[in-house]
Amino acid sequence: MSAIFVLIGASVIVASCFLIAFIWAVRRGQFDDTVTPSLRILPDDPGVIGPKPADHRQGEKAHGA
Repeated sequence: MSAIFVLIGASVIVASCFLIAFIWAVRRGQFDDTVTPSLRILPDDPGVIGPKPADHRQGEKAHGA
């Protein structure tokens, strides 16, 4: 029975160490994303620049009729 109390105490100590390390890392900026904002401008999606497919089809129907 005393082994359970020792293991619970040890797990609380280990968990609190991980919590302190996580808070320390957040405050030091370890989780700040500095790469993604600069890469958002580089997508290779042709639909972003060109006309929408629905607009293009409407133009063809008007010329063909």
